[in-house]
Amino acid sequence: MSACGYGSDKDDKKTSPAANAGAPAPGGAKTGTSASSIRLGFFANVTHATPLVGLGEGFFAKELGSTEIKPQVFNAGPAAIEALKGGSIDATYIGPNPSISGFTSTNGELLRIVAGATSGGAALVVKPSINTPADLKGKKIASPQLGGTQDVALRAYLAANGFPVDTSGKGDVSVVPTDNAQTLAAFQKGDLDGAWLPEPWATRLVAEAGAKVLVDERTLWPQGKFVTTNLIVGNKFLKDHPDTVEALIKGQVAANEWAAANPDKAKTTVNAKITEYAGKPLAQNVLDAAWPNIEITNDPLASSLQKLSDDGVAVGVTKKLDIHGIYDLTILNKVLAAAGKPAVNDGGLGPKK
Repeated sequence: MSACGYGSDKDDKKTSPAANAGAPAPGGAKTGTSASSIRLGFFANVTHATPLVGLGEGFFAKELGSTEIKPQVFNAGPAAIEALKGGSIDATYIGPNPSISGFTSTNGELLRIVAGATSGGAALVVKPSINTPADLKGKKIASPQLGGTQDVALRAYLAANGFPVDTSGKGDVSVVPTDNAQTLAAFQKGDLDGAWLPEPWATRLVAEAGAKVLVDERTLWPQGKFVTTNLIVGNKFLKDHPDTVEALIKGQVAANEWAAANPDKAKTTVNAKITEYAGKPLAQNVLDAAWPNIEITNDPLASSLQKLSDDGVAVGVTKKLDIHGIYDLTILNKVLAAAGKPAVNDGGLGPKK
């Protein structure tokens, strides 16, 4: 991805509404926002159902009007953070731990979390012979990328069970950061003993490679709720183009409401976009099994973020710095209020007073 500046003012370049990803919904906006474009990152995963529905059903395009939306696909969060730092994206759907790392590594200057997207949808899947945490000793376990949300979850789980692993992946259990598609192939060949993965990859290892679930991450959290995916925006873009961010969030709220009301259609749309961006659709049995493992939500579940931050520090992949100010839910709560929906809270981690 080539580095370039933040979305420019509309007078700087002309755009065509046809360039928007996803056809504008009926009655869509005729004009754009103050930014001529917004470059939006996300993953081709079930846990990123919100952006996939928003793009596939035209909810983003409707609200953004002639502001061009430019999608960029990533495998894991740390790469998306580097793209945000390099100025090649303006916003991205991403897991909490890379969000924290991006915030703390720039002393709070890089980004703000402006909305939630998904809870749940992550699991440790292993060979059938592994039945307890003790059985993991001497095994090789994959995660999507060092410092990513599932990587931190895996390392924290291993440490809690007596198997601390350093950032090089060495310990009584070996942690091997691996691209999700390569993880599936490596597990099938017997080169890996397990992996902590987001959906649909956890379910794919079960359905296609004979793995079993050792830990559904929901079982480790109160009420089974924890943030898996949220929406972050570059702080400069947020300050320069709050109306563009508001349009994006309006599209998200509409997309999530539609997905909740139309789960079968939403699954079809998500699979179509996964096919477009990953080159291959999910098998229907995989999609059907993975879908109930996620909860689509606008709530960023801020109460879970501090523990995720503490876990990242404890396993050595995140700096121990104050994360107060990481949230700015002002626009989200404005949009929710206009839609007659309850406000969400920032857990005391919102703008510093």
